[in-house]
Amino acid sequence: VMATGTPDPQARFGQSVKGLLTEKVNTCGTDVIALTKQVLKGSRSSELLGQAARNMVLQEDAILHSEDSLRKMAIITTHLQYQQEAIQKNVEQSSDLQDQLNHLLK
Repeated sequence: VMATGTPDPQARFGQSVKGLLTEKVNTCGTDVIALTKQVLKGSRSSELLGQAARNMVLQEDAILHSEDSLRKMAIITTHLQYQQEAIQKNVEQSSDLQDQLNHLLK
């Protein structure tokens, strides 16, 4: 959370991605339940099983890709924080030098 009280963009993005992943996992669960009902009815069970397996693989790939992206964004965020701290120090040093120059010129 930023000093203004608004959520930090990375936190909002992380929450959004977590929400999407949860939604996809829930959708997968719903698909498995629907598949089970069809298998119990004996209607096109092998075709549905194959489709569900393909869907599960696609969902897993999407989740793994999202996790990888989140890890990379966390690393980038850390680097940006270091850069922001370095800039802040330079600004403070610049201000100190300006004060010293003004004092010398008086």
